[in-house]
Amino acid sequence: MHVTITGATGTIGSRLVSRLLERGDEVTVLSRDVHRAGQALPGAQAVVWDPQRDPAPASALAGRDAVVNLAGAPVFQRWTMDAKREITRSRITTTDHLVAGIGIVRAADRPAVLVSGSASGFYGDAGNRVLDEGAAPAHDFLGGVASGWEQAAREAGELGLRVITIRTGLVLAADGGALPQLARPIRFGAASWLGNGRQYVPWIHVDDHVGILLAAIDHASFRGPINASAPEPATNRELTKAVGKVLRRPVLFGAPAPLIRMALGERAALVLDSCRMIPGRADDLGYRFVHPQLDEALRDLLG
Repeated sequence: MHVTITGATGTIGSRLVSRLLERGDEVTVLSRDVHRAGQALPGAQAVVWDPQRDPAPASALAGRDAVVNLAGAPVFQRWTMDAKREITRSRITTTDHLVAGIGIVRAADRPAVLVSGSASGFYGDAGNRVLDEGAAPAHDFLGGVASGWEQAAREAGELGLRVITIRTGLVLAADGGALPQLARPIRFGAASWLGNGRQYVPWIHVDDHVGILLAAIDHASFRGPINASAPEPATNRELTKAVGKVLRRPVLFGAPAPLIRMALGERAALVLDSCRMIPGRADDLGYRFVHPQLDEALRDLLG
């Protein structure tokens, strides 16, 4: 296969590139900085693209079998108006311009599939309610971003592509994302769960996230929204204590929610909202998790 990827230098994208190259596929990556992308991803072809200005280059899309869209600015930053615009544009505008580039390609040469990012923030703060892919979107900032992101990707369906939107939970990786930040204070005995700790966290090991992306590329049965989270979501307290157990450090206290809201403002939703998301369609479609259990997944990453 020949696959084009946006967001390829990130924690997930770089692993996806490696897995594709290992199995003999060709990979093109779209990046603002082709020198950096070329150095970070040897074996992939890097093509320059400014996703905020122009449609994706047709030359990097024509004749490809699949496109994977992982681009997006970090959400865990101070939510100023400018930051919110960046978070939104880096997802929705980028996807709009990616689909526009696909539309330029002659129909016979278009990719067959678009796998595009989304997020568990689609569901908002849902308490203890179990969330499969049929649950409604939230009417808050993150829910609006995720809904708009998915709608932009679905436009590729009008061009004849099979479209999958991957609603990603907390991706656990040893060298990127939230896990190193969570583990660091625990190593020094200064960690606590957040708020009452009863809010659900839809976690997934990075290898399983990449596995779901590959399954979505490869199997025609994958289409529409797919929840990318392990079968058993953990509460924030369970997750924090499980990291402490692997690192042999006690976690005994919680950080009061009012203090967290005072420190983080609106973005406290990232750590205090409860999302009991399950991989309903991934299970139904036959994906088998390599790391379904939290303790084992953490031992694999931190042990």
